Parts: sequence; C-alpha cells; structure tokens
Amino acid sequence: MQTLTTRVFMNGNSQAVRIPQAFQLDVQQVEISRADNGDLVIHPIKPNRGDQLLVALTQFDEDFIESLAVEA
Repeated sequence: MQTLTTRVFMNGNSQAVRIPQAFQLDVQQVEISRADNGDLVIHPIKPNRGDQLLVALTQFDEDFIESLAVEA
C-alpha cells in the first residue's frame, strides 16, 4: 500500500487534511469514519449513488412487494 505524509491545518473552524495528487479524488463528497484503532477512513461518494438502489428496487416483482405489506 502506498503511503505519503501530508499536513493537517485549520480551515475556518474545521480541521482539514491536504490530499496529495497521488490520492486525488474525482468526487465532490466523501464519507469519513474512525476505525476502532483510531484510523480515519475516507470513502468517495459517487454522484448518483442512490440511482443503483432505485434500479435494484424496480427489479422486485409484485408478489414480493405484496409479501412485504402483509408482514408489516
């Protein structure tokens, strides 16, 4: 795994991290989480990521949808 050292700085009231060009992201948003060991994990959020979910939801047949209504 490639690693680089970068700097942390303040941007207004938020702490920011400079992302080196080698790790440049082609998205406008990311999800950030902290692992149990304290590591920060950044996941790119692709612009229309909900579109795949909507497509998947349209694949269910009527019987399946009706079975959900009965269980609720």
